[in-house]
Amino acid sequence: MAATITWSIANLERNTSDGGVVVAHYRVDGVDGEISQGAYGTMNFTPDAAADGFVAFDDLTEATVIGWIKDSFGAEKVTEIEDAVTAKIDELANPTTESGLPW
Repeated sequence: MAATITWSIANLERNTSDGGVVVAHYRVDGVDGEISQGAYGTMNFTPDAAADGFVAFDDLTEATVIGWIKDSFGAEKVTEIEDAVTAKIDELANPTTESGLPW
């Protein structure tokens, strides 16, 4: 079975003056059966309340912020992050190394 990858927003930091998001804390979680792994990161933004497309804090959705993050990364980096989470799951499911002592 292939891992299911889910992006989510763990927290947002915003300017108190205009509600513009300056930092998004995100998670990328993968699940394959009973095995799960994830990655955590942050993305910085420089909001401009006067710009077209500015979204007020109270009007934000998780999907909007995830879109900002993915757009900032670009498709290649998004794939790299998702592949890294999948590789962690694959390693847990089919370990290539073990630890321990022979006695």
